[in-house]
Amino acid sequence: MSDGLHLVITTPSAVLADAAGIRSLRAEDASGGFGILPGHADLLTVLPASVIRWRDLKGKMHFCAVSGGIVTVSGGSEVSIACRQGTLSDDLTKLEEDVKRMRSKLADVDRCSRVEQARMHANAVRQLMKYLRPGEGRAIAPTDGKAEI
Repeated sequence: MSDGLHLVITTPSAVLADAAGIRSLRAEDASGGFGILPGHADLLTVLPASVIRWRDLKGKMHFCAVSGGIVTVSGGSEVSIACRQGTLSDDLTKLEEDVKRMRSKLADVDRCSRVEQARMHANAVRQLMKYLRPGEGRAIAPTDGKAEI
């Protein structure tokens, strides 16, 4: 096929790449690295966190770091990759820096989330303790169902 592959890489919130005229693509799954050329058999496989690389018809290399995902090849020319997160670059050094920044940002978000979760848990425990403490002026409903006023 002289037109090459058509590649689409998506996250839940964005289309990272939509490129036609791809000469070849390299990726890896649990069994190891593999290549995709025009005319490839239909394929569905799970990607670990890895770097996908492809060469366009002009010979230029492109890269996308993904946090894992699913790759689908259909019709010998359509390659779709769905991932949770990814970042594109034409330069591996820049891609490495971008991935480090992305991981650092995710670690910060995770830390903030854990702090907020601990704060909410402590607040819930305080509310329970306040409710369960006897003798704080609250009337307790009698067991016969008649409330005292």
